Amino acid sequence: MPPRVVLEWRRKNHYDGSMVSRLTEKGQVTIPKPLRDSLGLEPGQELHFEEREGALIVRRRSPVDPLRQLVGLVRERVDVDACIEQTRGPRWRADLDGEEGRRS
Repeated sequence: MPPRVVLEWRRKNHYDGSMVSRLTEKGQVTIPKPLRDSLGLEPGQELHFEEREGALIVRRRSPVDPLRQLVGLVRERVDVDACIEQTRGPRWRADLDGEEGRRS
């Protein structure tokens, strides 16, 4: 039995039509336009390939979380409270600001 090729996307406009594409000598496959349109695939988009139980699974590659890219960027310890106080000004103090100045 030949291996199956499965395109797996979770998208509202699912395309169930049967289509054929030929594998080139370079290992390239053209995804038919109606299928690209239905799945919202665009040129340059990265895809992830996986083999599972004799089937080829193709998924959109997850974009890198921009916050994860910042991990390890700051090498020294930072006092966050001091930075906030420097940015916003001194903290509220009852003896200086009185009770009416306090936020709930």
